Amino acid sequence: MADTDKGFTFTRVFDATPQQIWRAWTDPDRAAQWWHPRGVSTPRESVSIDAVVGGEYRYTMVNDLSGEEYPTGGVYRELIENERLVFTWGTPGDDNAPVVTVTIDDLGELTRMTFELRGVDGVSGDDSYFDGWESALDNFAAHLAAG
Repeated sequence: MADTDKGFTFTRVFDATPQQIWRAWTDPDRAAQWWHPRGVSTPRESVSIDAVVGGEYRYTMVNDLSGEEYPTGGVYRELIENERLVFTWGTPGDDNAPVVTVTIDDLGELTRMTFELRGVDGVSGDDSYFDGWESALDNFAAHLAAG
């Protein structure tokens, strides 16, 4: 099991509904548009999402310059529609994968999303987990803003 003492959290507030945030995480068409850091793409045909407890998701990120592929996936552990997602994240089939918790809080006109990744070291400037997810969440924000 991943070392849950390690990890990091991002909190962002969006001009979007909880439903829009939920769909961005659980709809394969939407996830393909943002689920990667800058300089990387996620081909739609590589994305599969079975958003139920015990269901799996998979996607492949592709480096825009080198073409190097990064297969990614995990298993959903908890889903409360429009409120909370908990899933493993990493190499497909990794039983010791880190765990992501996404919490969605309706603030009225705005919605707060808290993203927590446990099981990895991550600090700003690491060119790895922290910076990659920070960049992916920037893509997420742009995706929501575009409608």
